[in-house]
Amino acid sequence: MSELDILGWAGSALLVFSVMQARVLRFRALNLVACLVLTLFNGLLAIWPMVAMNVALSAINIYFLVRLLGERHDDKAFEVLEVSPTDDYLRHVLRVHGGDILRFQPDFVWDGAAPGHRSYLVLHADETVGVVLLRDEGDGTAQVVLDYVTRRYRDFSPGEFVWRRSQLLKDSGFRRVLTAPGMVAPYYEKLHFRRDGESFALEL
Repeated sequence: MSELDILGWAGSALLVFSVMQARVLRFRALNLVACLVLTLFNGLLAIWPMVAMNVALSAINIYFLVRLLGERHDDKAFEVLEVSPTDDYLRHVLRVHGGDILRFQPDFVWDGAAPGHRSYLVLHADETVGVVLLRDEGDGTAQVVLDYVTRRYRDFSPGEFVWRRSQLLKDSGFRRVLTAPGMVAPYYEKLHFRRDGESFALEL
């Protein structure tokens, strides 16, 4: 097999792999690399219609990557909506994503009817991309029961908008947030939480 064949097969394999990605940002990045490889491959073979197509796809991927990266920490791109802890739609979201939630928090249990609970949905346009559930531990402390991001937006951290808009929590009487211990791949150090044993804490 020639080096040119290897280049073509590699680009094709990466293209197929990219469309298998659930994460929107990862899909765009991998698809861009695949299109660039295939642009080079078809250019070396002088197959100009395929070159033109891959150049166009590369431009489309670049456009969406710039847009997605620009929205990553943009307050205008994500909306935080407080809902009742017993809200039917919240229960639906937790049920639909239940298996994925347990991968990150195997001990997750939610009793929305218990007093002192708070629940927030994070929205991107009309899509629910995150869920944050809190439990009042007394003395102004909110214990994070769940901070979940859907697979499509896992390259983002939508939960940060709940913490950044701390007035939502202050209005509920909270002065401190304590995360659940042992969370898989926590991102809190990037958001000015401090390590507190196996958890992270944020003073509001």
